[in-house]
Amino acid sequence: MLPNLPAYDFFAPSRIVFGWGRRSELGQHIRGLGRRVFLISGSRTLSQNGTLDTLCESLTVVGIETVQCGSISHEPEVPDVDQLVAKLRALQAGDGDIVLGIGGGSAIDLAKATAAIVTNHHGDTVRDFLEGVGKGLKIEKPPLPLVVMPTTSGTGSEATKNAVISSYDPPFKKSLRSDLMVPRLVLIDPELSVTVPPHVTAATGLDAITQLIESDISCRAKPIPQALALRGLEGVVPALRKAFHCPDDRPARELLAQSALLSGMALANSGLGVAHGIAAALGVHCRITHGLACAMLLPTAIRINSEVQQGELARVMTALTGRNWASPRAAIEAGLDLLSQLLEELKIPRHLAELGVKTDQFPAIVRSSHGNSLDGNPRQVSDGELLEILHSLY
Repeated sequence: MLPNLPAYDFFAPSRIVFGWGRRSELGQHIRGLGRRVFLISGSRTLSQNGTLDTLCESLTVVGIETVQCGSISHEPEVPDVDQLVAKLRALQAGDGDIVLGIGGGSAIDLAKATAAIVTNHHGDTVRDFLEGVGKGLKIEKPPLPLVVMPTTSGTGSEATKNAVISSYDPPFKKSLRSDLMVPRLVLIDPELSVTVPPHVTAATGLDAITQLIESDISCRAKPIPQALALRGLEGVVPALRKAFHCPDDRPARELLAQSALLSGMALANSGLGVAHGIAAALGVHCRITHGLACAMLLPTAIRINSEVQQGELARVMTALTGRNWASPRAAIEAGLDLLSQLLEELKIPRHLAELGVKTDQFPAIVRSSHGNSLDGNPRQVSDGELLEILHSLY
């Protein structure tokens, strides 16, 4: 007898434009959305190598004014959003305006949050809208039309309906989330990622792999994102290795960019798990970058979920390794071996002590690990077990 399929929803950006060199098409794709663009960027390299100037010129040609609103080089914090919202409101942002975010996940999240908050005046700060720490306010009015261009291959933020915003006093890392926040247009040009340093390539690529795996085995997993996750895992390890050692390798960069996109669509629809829950806490309390934290935690997340999701993890590891195995257990162990080799090759630290984490921070890290990501883990993880995980990685 065939099993009953669960009811589910699936969402994704309205339009995705993907391909090497396709940033040259930005003007023709964006001109139907508005007449003025507020540009929010990430890496200074985009400005230094002329990429931003070229993009602005392509918009001018089609009659669109560009206002460069600044760049961000760290994960966005509450003041970053509030200050940018105030700037756009002072410029009377409204009908006919577009927000363009170009950069890594930080720039895209800042753009997403700004586009949403600038049109919603019923809160005093973005914090009022954040899950778990704010006033419970919701995004009620449609954000300004949002266009995003990722320059790293990892966060998948280009395909999600949330923006992750941090605070360090008090410490938290929470999401601004709404179905209205999905970007209107995503333009992915893998050529933009060739200037990304090897250590960033490694961390973001491993973030994407973690998202693909955790979303596939999540307790909220759904058929379409599971299919996308398995597709995203195919060939991703050799591509990441190649891009790490040969940054301008086109096939590797293209495959990584696609895997990151698929990871964003998968996590947006299915959620994540324990690795992302702890990673967020490590970011808040220890300033560990998100991708690096996920990379360190991924093998542990696989092990602690291997019994409750053995069959699905075997499918995942078959896709990751590109081989069939004699048993589910053999597939999982082969996948773990492959990940161990990959972490070693990409020079990922294996112990929290190497990154300056102190054991007296563990209780706070455990408390901050709870949230939307941990809730998606396929089995419950107690505070005691979270503490054991931290000690095992120390």
